[in-house]
Amino acid sequence: MSILNVKYLRSLYQRIPDYLKNKYVITLAVFAVWMLFFDHNNLISQVKLRVELGKLRGQKAYFQEKIREVKKDQQELLTSTRSIEKFAREKYWMKKEHEDIFIIVEE
Repeated sequence: MSILNVKYLRSLYQRIPDYLKNKYVITLAVFAVWMLFFDHNNLISQVKLRVELGKLRGQKAYFQEKIREVKKDQQELLTSTRSIEKFAREKYWMKKEHEDIFIIVEE
């Protein structure tokens, strides 16, 4: 290295504040950079996981509502024979003897 480069590097080093030359500050800065960008649990993956968690909580609310509806239907089916017959006719197209079923498909 030439003398000019060495003098230039020394002048740059002298301009750095003393607290940034501290080995603990350097270690903390390296650790922070490692945790933010390179670690398995980095900042980007944490943000992605939080977004996914929000979606899953939305799905949880949707499915809990569906469970309530199914339990209500179940209770209704267990209490009334008329509702059992209605359910069987609508869902499974069951029929009584001497009845005809016509299924109309909307397009």
